[in-house]
Amino acid sequence: MSILQIILAAIIVLGPLIAIHEFGHFWVARRLGVKVLTFSIGFGPALAKWRGKDGVDYQIAAIPLGGYVRMADEREGEVPPQDIPKAFNRQPVWARMAIVAAGPLINLAFAVLLFWVLFLQSAETLKTVVGSVKANTPAMAAGLQVGDEIVAVDGKAVSDWEGLSYALVDRAGETGTVLLSVKSANSTLEKPIRLEIKNYLKGSQDPLSSLGFMPYQPLLKPIIGEIVANGAAATQGLKSGDKIITANGITINTWQDFVEVVRTHPEKTFKAQVERQQQLIELTLTPRLERDQFGNKEGKLGIGLQQQEINIPAQYVQQRQYNVFTALVKACQKTYSLIEMTLSSLGKMLMGLIGLDNLSGPITIAKVAGHSAEMGWQPMLGFMALLSVSLGVLNLLPIPVLDGGHLVYYAIEAATGKPLSEQVQQMGLKIGIAMMGSLMLLAIFNDLSRLFG
Repeated sequence: MSILQIILAAIIVLGPLIAIHEFGHFWVARRLGVKVLTFSIGFGPALAKWRGKDGVDYQIAAIPLGGYVRMADEREGEVPPQDIPKAFNRQPVWARMAIVAAGPLINLAFAVLLFWVLFLQSAETLKTVVGSVKANTPAMAAGLQVGDEIVAVDGKAVSDWEGLSYALVDRAGETGTVLLSVKSANSTLEKPIRLEIKNYLKGSQDPLSSLGFMPYQPLLKPIIGEIVANGAAATQGLKSGDKIITANGITINTWQDFVEVVRTHPEKTFKAQVERQQQLIELTLTPRLERDQFGNKEGKLGIGLQQQEINIPAQYVQQRQYNVFTALVKACQKTYSLIEMTLSSLGKMLMGLIGLDNLSGPITIAKVAGHSAEMGWQPMLGFMALLSVSLGVLNLLPIPVLDGGHLVYYAIEAATGKPLSEQVQQMGLKIGIAMMGSLMLLAIFNDLSRLFG
């Protein structure tokens, strides 16, 4: 995917989230009779600007990393006498709290809407039935077996692999035991499986392979289809139709076997034996180093799999079809789970259980947005919903300069009957700007580190 396509995908994903956030502030302010002066998507110089019939200046600005709604406010400038009753600072404290809270709350509501749309789609998905267990891993040591169906993680019911992964990610940074409730093949009884973890997910992004088990994967023959022009394979002798026999001294039985060898050998040379027109040919291959959307190093040869018929055994497949009400309940539950996971992750960062290198900035978000868009509209909507939850939760944090910080100020005013002094608020604002600026710089540094190593 080109840089231009990645940027376009990021705008498509982030633009509506920023717009809906600011619309929340805007809509509630207007309903409560507050004079709105400007509605801006983005910061900095205006790329497009117009005045609506309602007298509000609407604009799209050059820096698409947020937005703002500017209201009449005597603390920020002169307000005409006729507009003073409509000034934000003249509103009762409950009204100001409602206006401030509306932005992040509408992001959370928007996430529910997106998940609702996704849950309304009928789909064939994989059951949480274990497809493979790796040797010398916590899963193998605990006795987890191929064919076991995982029905709960730490007492929380799971019905698909995404939900199972989220439940495991919630244990990131911890040391202890993960409790799986499983049903063996041809059994209705649940049994406990306890997996030992230590600094879980430190240095790894995959919650499943870190424990040593994976979903069912169809056994695809290791036959090369597409060869990317100017890719490593094209310059190192591989051809379409080649069947991989061995690689790095390992017998290759499936396409996944070969992908694993290539992925784990960025810029490392290994020997491979291929069958071509009933003859065995030995090649020397060196995968190029690339980075995935999370910045992890991996090897790439620039090849694709030959098209094959895929048959998944019935015991691994389930049909998902929810009615309107059930889909809405599922959407609410998923949004709530993500809110819990986001808050838990933030808390673990503060306690040092999760490294600050897990913070991601606009570059990583853009790359993941592009990757999601490539996969189709449903993954893109899912990523948009996930970002909407993050945006809503982060803006509710009690940090001055964020919506949550303002809510703290207004809560103190409601409790004491008088607002905090301007000096205290200004000091809080400076601290908040310093904190958020530092976090943004750290996130961008992490992005660049993942991008360039």
